[in-house]
Amino acid sequence: MQTYRLALIGFGNVGQGFAQILRDYGTQYEKEFGANFVITAVSDMQKGSLYDPDGLKPAVLLDAIAKTGSLESVPAPFKGWDALKTINESNASVVAELSFTDLKTGEPAITHLKAALQSGKHVITTNKGPVALAYQELHHLADKRGVTIGVEGSVMSGTPSLRMGTELLSGAGVTCIQGIVNGTTNYILSQMDAGAAYADALAEAQAKGYAEADPTGDVEGFDAAGKVVILANLLMGANIRMTDVEREGITKLTVDDIQQAHARNERWKLIGRVEKTASGIKASVKPQCLPETHPLAQVGGATNAITFTTELLGDVTLIGPGAGRLPTGYALVEDLLALHRHLSD
Repeated sequence: MQTYRLALIGFGNVGQGFAQILRDYGTQYEKEFGANFVITAVSDMQKGSLYDPDGLKPAVLLDAIAKTGSLESVPAPFKGWDALKTINESNASVVAELSFTDLKTGEPAITHLKAALQSGKHVITTNKGPVALAYQELHHLADKRGVTIGVEGSVMSGTPSLRMGTELLSGAGVTCIQGIVNGTTNYILSQMDAGAAYADALAEAQAKGYAEADPTGDVEGFDAAGKVVILANLLMGANIRMTDVEREGITKLTVDDIQQAHARNERWKLIGRVEKTASGIKASVKPQCLPETHPLAQVGGATNAITFTTELLGDVTLIGPGAGRLPTGYALVEDLLALHRHLSD
């Protein structure tokens, strides 16, 4: 049995989803894979910080959040540590970086990840900020320190789009990757497809928690652009930045546009696209009209989907959740199991 001690930096929806999975499936993972995942530290700016070298029970952490919204009532020998102290001084062998996403600076996540790697700890993260802005630097540091970095959840939550591209399709000759990688805009477009005006569809997305109070990051394509950068750099060997992505959001689409597409048996989707061309990698995020027969045109609601165009297999489409507490929490499990397989070889 191999034990992995985990420090969670951030305990919002993703951290709680991960804790819920360990609570419900941890024993099963021990039996099936011989891997024991133990949370020993949690550091969250709002909810509190705990460190117990012997382990913190996921059920106790979740009960405390459910009852008080805080971790302060959970008994632990060490409390109040900030993120960097937790990373540097806890006994964690793996740091899960789950702080808020910033696609302009990547902070504080980049600082957290660098500290963890420099201290010889493996890292896993669902935070697209540092992966879009600093992956090559982080990967180089991981190699230098002899540790690994897992980032599966940074594009399509627990739907394994990155592992599909880097492992299963790596020899198939991928020439183009395109997909619906933002659930908020796909939900809005699906509502407009059913007859709603943009403003009403956006309001409904906000009411359901799909869209933030300030939806700019989603509806103007910034979130999707970050994911396109990750796909280009990790799956196609590119070295592009956010500014290299041709970006257009959905705010200019009208009900008339939607209805005219219907008349042509087409549907509007916000498509992130990375393509190999004679002049190099071309990356874009923009609304596109797709034939109703296209697999991506059939994907409704907040669901994500990605199509890999390959030389050997033709088109391969992967459809699944792109957000959510349990799906994103499961992305961390995917990375942990990949680490376990790597260390067990």
